This record gives sequence, C-alpha cells and structure tokens, in this order.
Amino acid sequence: MNSTRLVRIAQTAVEAVDICSFELVAADGQALPPFSAGSHIDVHLDNGVVRQYSLCNAPGESHRYQIAVLKDAQSRGGSVAMHALEAGQSLNISDPKNHFALDKSAQHSLLFAGGIGITPILCMAERLSHLGASFEMHYCTRSAERTAFVDRIRASAFADNVHLHHDEGAGAQKLDAQAAIGAPRDGIHLYVCGPTGYMDWVLNTARELGWPDERLHREYFAAAPIDTSQDGSFEVQIASTGAVIRVAAEQSVVAALSEAGIEVQMSCEQGVCGTCLTRVLEGTPAHRDMFLTPREQARGDQFLPCCSRAESARLVLDL
Repeated sequence: MNSTRLVRIAQTAVEAVDICSFELVAADGQALPPFSAGSHIDVHLDNGVVRQYSLCNAPGESHRYQIAVLKDAQSRGGSVAMHALEAGQSLNISDPKNHFALDKSAQHSLLFAGGIGITPILCMAERLSHLGASFEMHYCTRSAERTAFVDRIRASAFADNVHLHHDEGAGAQKLDAQAAIGAPRDGIHLYVCGPTGYMDWVLNTARELGWPDERLHREYFAAAPIDTSQDGSFEVQIASTGAVIRVAAEQSVVAALSEAGIEVQMSCEQGVCGTCLTRVLEGTPAHRDMFLTPREQARGDQFLPCCSRAESARLVLDL
C-alpha cells in the first residue's frame, strides 16, 4: 500500500448547496509536500473507502491543502463520510499526485469547469494568474446557489477572466460551447473537469471543431454507466511467473488477481484515477476507463484492470 500522512481538519466551510470545503494541515505542524495545479490527493476514510479529491488552493502554499466535496445522492460511501467530518478530526492522505497538469508550452489556456469540477480548474486559474499567463475560464453550474467559491473568484486578480454560466436563468448567460472553444489555434490548450456528460459535451464540441486530442486535457470524477450484460470470461497471464488466471464474466481483473494472491494497488475502482494502470505485453484490451486518452487506448499496451476487460482470449500482463 502506498504510504500516507496524517493531517488534521483545520476548518470546514459550506461553499454552496451540498458542497463543503476542508482545510487540511499537517498533524505534526510541519510544511506539507509541494503540489502543482491539477493535483489531487487520496483521502483514506475510516469506513475503508479511498477517494480522490483535487486540491483547490493556490499552488505554492505549503501550510495547507484545501479540497471541496459534493455530497452525492448516489454516494458509494465517500462523499457522505466526508460531509460527516468536523474540524479537529484527523485523516490519512497520500502525497499529491498529478494526472491533469498544465501544459507549460501553452500560450493561452481555456478552462472549463462543471459543478464540483471547479476544484482543479480553480487551482489552475490561481497558477496561471500568478504567472501572468493568458487564460479564460468558463464555470457552469445548475444555479447560483450551487456555485462554489464564487466570492473567492470575484475577489481574485483573475475575476475578469471568468465567465459564470447557470442552467437556470436567461439564455444569454448560458455557455455557447462552440463560440467559447472556437477553432483550434497553435499554442492554445483546453482543460475540462466536471460531470461526465458535461465533459463529453465540451470535448466532443472541441473535436468537431478540429481540435487534436493532445491539446485536450480532462479529468473525470466518475465513470459513465456501462452495460455488462454481454461480458464473457477470459484469461490473464502473469508475465513474471507464467501463471494463467481465469477472469469470470461477472468479475473484474483486479478481483480475479486478488483471489490468486496478486494484489494490484487501486483506489477509485472506476477507471478514473489511474492508480491500477498496468502494462499489457500481449493481447487486446477492451478499454472501459476514463483515464487514458483515445490515442493511448488505441496503442493497446496498457489498461486499467479495475474496470477494463479483454477483446482477445488472453492478456499477458507485466506483473
């Protein structure tokens, strides 16, 4: 298991309807490890659940980490447990990880946040503003009451770079994705985070406008529902030992490996975080993750065994 560090909840705050922020400080009073815009931490909860939450304070701060959590009606145990926590309680967390980094070569950045997807996007805006870099941010929510960090944004040095859009309200203020994204131009990168439907809308609009995938950056919070009714069994072979393990139709690769005594580090169990990413030496994966880009999936040399399966009868894994 990856090592964790103990932090204390210094304070909590209600940022919007069903959204609570948590300020975390080191339990020993020391500085926390540095992080970059787009980073997240794994939070280990007492109920055994591990969840990833993006850091939304300004990169460069070492005295605290700030995360914000949406209380999800369909919670699998993470957000409900988080919302029950209070200031003064302790948590175990991982050091920051970043699968959603800013591209340092960008001459201009387009930032799109949907709902709780504001957390990494706000951190990016803080960093770009600090650098004096060119960027524009579009923040979409269901209503003004569900718009987190709005006072912080309005008081920031980059307030003029931000456009707020609500599902409720006049049509003129709603996001026109085609107009906001525009045709691809050299040196411009797009970043998006939020609910799956929102992200797919932004990304598909950009692709329709001719944007190349290497300039489209995204981070999903949850995977889309998948029809598993046609799933069949297949085999995985462990390259280091030659052992062959059968994966049943109703079983994940990670579960089958665990039954055989092979533990693969994982966290989200939905193919979102990338923790369980595994090299594929032979065979063809059936990708079901939201972590790899379409180009990475097409290469077929890695997959996420928490959710993905096999198109071929066997996969040989670099384990």
